Amino acid sequence: MLELRQIHQRYAHRPLLQDVNLQVAAGETVALLGSSGSGKSTLLNIVAGLQAPDAGRVWFDGQDITVMAPEHRRFALMFQDFALFPHLSVLDNVAFGLVEQGLPRREARAQALQMLGVFGLTEQAQRRVWNLSGGEQQRVALARALITQPRVLLLDEPFSALDADLRVALRQEFRSRIQAAGMATLLVTHDEAEARDLADRSVRLLQGRLVAVA
Repeated sequence: MLELRQIHQRYAHRPLLQDVNLQVAAGETVALLGSSGSGKSTLLNIVAGLQAPDAGRVWFDGQDITVMAPEHRRFALMFQDFALFPHLSVLDNVAFGLVEQGLPRREARAQALQMLGVFGLTEQAQRRVWNLSGGEQQRVALARALITQPRVLLLDEPFSALDADLRVALRQEFRSRIQAAGMATLLVTHDEAEARDLADRSVRLLQGRLVAVA
């Protein structure tokens, strides 16, 4: 279980996050709603270990990981711009995380090819990512995130760069993939319809504090 305990953060000498407490169980997806500048991405960065909170602790499965380096948390973060490597093929984009973990390149590519098959992207394996459609790029990004079997999946506005029809089409696919993977997932979005489709429950950042969304 992912736990945030009394997280506080200031920005420009003003409170941005105040006494934020949240639990996300394994296999559960929680949507984090809020207006622009409400602190959603800051909170996600704190969970990922990219930013230290001014106060409060981040726990995972009973361990305090607040000062643990991002690369040791085994969390996966998906950005709204996909953050794929343009100089690599689709296959090597998906294999990248396994290679970074020390898996031999041949074995990493074999696992990546299997993962691409799950997403219906086997025929795209040797293509460069810039030759793919937006929806295909998003599937590649999710495949790359899931292949390392992360303990937590962090999604930062994952569909905001896509057109409206494609966003709707991908929501259920993503939900089924994430549920099958069985990890705790925190979804940052400003889209309430997206939150309803993807998440088991939603919370909102309002004036720095979390409130439940009915």
